[in-house]
Amino acid sequence: MLKTEINELLTQTGPGTPMGELFRQYWIPALLAEELPANDCPQVRVKLLSERMIAFRDSEGRYGLIDEFCAHRGASLWFGRNEEGGLRCAYHGWKFDVTGQALEVPSEPDNSNFCAHVKLRSYPLVRIGDMLWTHMGDPATRPPLPEFEFTQVAPEQNYTSKRWQECNWLQAFEGGIDSSHVSWLHSGGLKNDPLFKGAKGNEYNMNDLRPFFEVADAEGGLFVGARRNAEADSYYWRITPWVMPSFTLVPPRGDHPVHGHWWVPIDDHNCWAYSFDYHPTRPLTGDELSAMRAGHGVHSENIPGTYRPVANRDNDYLMDRDAQRRGEYFSGIKGIAIQDSSLQESMGPIVDRSKERLVSADAGIIKARQKLRRAAVALRDQSAVPPGVNPAHHHVRSAAVVLPRDSAFIDSGRDALTAEPGKPHASV
Repeated sequence: MLKTEINELLTQTGPGTPMGELFRQYWIPALLAEELPANDCPQVRVKLLSERMIAFRDSEGRYGLIDEFCAHRGASLWFGRNEEGGLRCAYHGWKFDVTGQALEVPSEPDNSNFCAHVKLRSYPLVRIGDMLWTHMGDPATRPPLPEFEFTQVAPEQNYTSKRWQECNWLQAFEGGIDSSHVSWLHSGGLKNDPLFKGAKGNEYNMNDLRPFFEVADAEGGLFVGARRNAEADSYYWRITPWVMPSFTLVPPRGDHPVHGHWWVPIDDHNCWAYSFDYHPTRPLTGDELSAMRAGHGVHSENIPGTYRPVANRDNDYLMDRDAQRRGEYFSGIKGIAIQDSSLQESMGPIVDRSKERLVSADAGIIKARQKLRRAAVALRDQSAVPPGVNPAHHHVRSAAVVLPRDSAFIDSGRDALTAEPGKPHASV
């Protein structure tokens, strides 16, 4: 069980909240780069950490992330015109640049310096890999740009998508470090998903439904190890890294690409799940890319023109009871991503953790909550820099390995858990 006040601390991310201030210490994904594809393209509404903003790309290709509402009378700049180096409000023509600085107030005299004193709240917006990242904290303590491996490989080695998830970020993130549900909820995907099937590790997953968990501390977060029986003298380990605040990597299967997620709060009742696949040593194949775009693996098929999944809470996630009875999908829901989101959203917008009954398989979740709470309190009370801010903490990998039974996973698997350019991933 978790006390209500601790649950509130961990789940509330708006301005001035301890967890909201923690998230504001990091560079976090704000958009996919495809959402702003060209100079002067239509602007996009963005809501992050309960703040409403507008993202745009100006005539020179500069990215901006500014307050959604015009400084004049509060009209939404989504209705404005993106032209000639700035965003012009459709109501009275006030114009702002990518830093939020007012450039023109047409009603003012030519010799007025009124514009110099008008500036909207703004945040940096930087392209790294397939995503546009922002830092919403104090510019004086802004860290270096992120260096996660999936953002550093060649474009042909990476694919990134996103989906809207209608629940608090924490229950979505906790699913990302929970390996025990894979043998149940995703058992159908281990047999038929083109981005999962065919790996030897799948056999270990299905032959041992009672994994033993060990959790090792890391500079940036945790390594969560799930141990299953392999051969008589060995164990199969699936090792999931978590880098604070909400980056997770799924252990790979065979030569399939590595999967992962960034879970980003929209507000306290919604989050973005940024999902990616990358291969550290080769381009993604045409078949792999086709499968990802079709919503296989950790990705979702979305309603055209949006990032809301086709299978969503309004249509019961296209539940198919006949497929459930046939054993195609354990829960009757197609797709690994939607299998996860359907159950996480079923908990309600913010799950009441005071009613939980956790078990040993939840060791990673327990320790992650503890680490998040300690970091948020230390930041609030001592201005302590939290784990995961330093880009050196980003150089991690997930791993799926078979180790001797007398080996500690964190010692024997340490090399496999370190990201290095061109090094094959450790997979079974």
